[in-house]
This record gives sequence, structure tokens and C-alpha cells, in this order.
Amino acid sequence: MSKTDFQHPAFRRFYSHLNSAVAILQSYDGGIPFAHYIKSYFSQHKKFGSKDRKQISGLCYCYFRLGRSYPQLTTEQKIVMGYLLSKPGWPDEWLAFFGSFHLPQAPPDNIFPLAAYVSQGINGDAFVKSHLVQPDLFLRIRPGYKEVVADKLKAADIPFIVTDDSLRLPNNVRVEDEIRLNREAVVQDLSSQRVGALLQVYKAVKSEPVPSVWDCCAASGGKSILAHDILGEMELTVSDIRSSILFNLKKRFREAHINNYRAFIADAAKANPGQQFDLIIADVPCSGSGTWARTPEQLQYFEPACVGDFVKLQSAIAGNTVQYLKAGGYLLYITCSVFEKENEGQVNLLQMAGLKLVEQRYFRGYEEKADTMFAALLKTS
Repeated sequence: MSKTDFQHPAFRRFYSHLNSAVAILQSYDGGIPFAHYIKSYFSQHKKFGSKDRKQISGLCYCYFRLGRSYPQLTTEQKIVMGYLLSKPGWPDEWLAFFGSFHLPQAPPDNIFPLAAYVSQGINGDAFVKSHLVQPDLFLRIRPGYKEVVADKLKAADIPFIVTDDSLRLPNNVRVEDEIRLNREAVVQDLSSQRVGALLQVYKAVKSEPVPSVWDCCAASGGKSILAHDILGEMELTVSDIRSSILFNLKKRFREAHINNYRAFIADAAKANPGQQFDLIIADVPCSGSGTWARTPEQLQYFEPACVGDFVKLQSAIAGNTVQYLKAGGYLLYITCSVFEKENEGQVNLLQMAGLKLVEQRYFRGYEEKADTMFAALLKTS
């Protein structure tokens, strides 16, 4: 049975979207994040409606999710194979349609590159398989807004699941239309939220009523807002090497009603904040390998040599920032990587430099349709 035997509108629409996805993928070279590339592509091709854009984008990501598996397949076949594997069950008519593409029966065998780099703290099989499915959207409800946020989402008929102060939602929801982002809730992956457990450990042992905190790789401020909500009053300093990202941080802080802080532009590997701190948060640049289910083009385009580059940068940042810890101060080291060299390897180096490990853990988001992260809390003598 050939593809032309399927005349139902759903199949014809799928095949139209498939042709568009093939054209887009054949023009993409991995030079920029695919999300940026396809947004630019659609802005230049106005004929696609919002539903078309969503479906075509999804098909492209299905292709990337297979990594380097099935090198014998055409781009079209690989897209369909990824789409087939993205859901646990299909109606018989769709299975027959997929069968017309002459797909292999064997499961994908080369989804995740650099498997030898992955920490022993990660379940390799479960982690690799998690890349076949897009992670969910997560919000962290800020203190005092749990009922407000839930009521607003119910009124908008948006499905959600609440776990403690975390909300799980479908990825296609425009939550900014319904709630006040950053004031009432923060868009933050589940594992990123759970890094707060180590901030709770610090809170339980800190001696100072108003700790001085430096978020030295602050990006758009997600960890700073988390620290504010857990630690309460603090003397906050934030820095990042990118002026544009600090501009976004300041906007988020205004929305979050965080006004008492100091910000400066600096490379954390060289920065001199001019004081010492009770706590330094170092959410360092990394391979992002724990987040590749969200950016699956990395499964095909990530260069192995980059791991070593990130390790050097992380060591430089940690080596520079720890000298600005007070005696008895704490360092919270964070990555969104699953690679041992970026995580336990860096903790070992910090211990060799004289810091004491208080606690380290992986937040295994691959078990919950979320990102996977690593965090370690260390203390100076």
C-alpha cells in the first residue's frame, strides 16, 4: 500500500507538513539554535498559520530526537520514525499509514552521543529514551500565590498538575496570558526548582540573619528569585558576562518585586565583586546535556571537544569565585549537564582546593519529563 492510498484529510495534511519539515531540515546546518532558525524561517514564509507552524516544528524535532540513529533512512523516513516513537500508542489506520514509509523494526541505537562521558549517577537507558519525548512546561508558584494561580488556570480551562509549589502544564500553553509571570509564578524547569533543596540545606545551617549572596552567572535571574523566595531577606549581588541578559534580569526582578540588589557585568572567571560573601551561587556555563530533550538538535550537532572547553571554563569560574567566600562560607555549584567531568569531577577539584562537600545530587528529570541537573553545596573552612 502506497502513501497515495491514504486520502483522508488528516493524512494529506500530515504529508504536507512533512514536506515542509524536510525542506527546513535540509536547509539547517546547526549554526544557531534550531528554535531561532525555524522562527526566522517562518517569519520569511508567511503562508504558514499557527497550527501549521506548530505541527511542522514538532516534526522537525522528531527528526532530531533520533540523534544519529538510522543513518540509512531518508530525511522523510527519519521524521516519520521519530514521530511514530514520540507517542506510546497509535490507531490502526495511522500505523498502516506509517507502514507505507517502509520503516525499520529495530529501535534507535544511537540517540545520545558521548555516552562514555555520562555520570554513573544517571540511568543511561532511561535517560537516552527520554529524548524521544518533549519535556513538559513547568512553573514554580511563588510564596502566597498558590490558590491565585490555580484559580486563574482553572478559569482559563488550562489543564495542570500541582506538586507542592510546582505546576506541570502542556507545552503549548501561553501562561503569560493568564497569570502575572515572575510576580505570581516563574517559568522554571522542575529540576531547576528542586535545586532549592540545597538552598534549604544552607538555610538550616546559616548563622547570619541577612546573608550576603552573589549569583555570579545570574543569566535572567531564575536562581536569584528562587534564593529570594527560600532565604528571604538577603544582600544580593548578581553578575553576568552578557549585558543583554542582565537587562532581562532587571526586568524580571521588577516584575518579581525584587528591588534591593547590586548588578554588574563581568566574566565570572575573572570578576572581582569587591567583597566577600556568605553564599555564592555558580550556575556555570555547561554542555547543557541534561536539557537536550528540549534542544534535540544537539544530539546531532554537539561537538565532543566542547566538553573539555566547558570543563576549563567551569574550573576557572570556581577557582576565581571561591576566593570571595567568607570563612565558613558556602558555594552552590550547579550545571544542567549529565557529564561526570562537568559535575563530580569539578567537585573533586574543589575538594582538593580545600572546600568541604556538604551534599551533592542529581535531579533526574528524565524520569519526569523534565531536565536533568546536578548541584553540589560546598563549604570553606
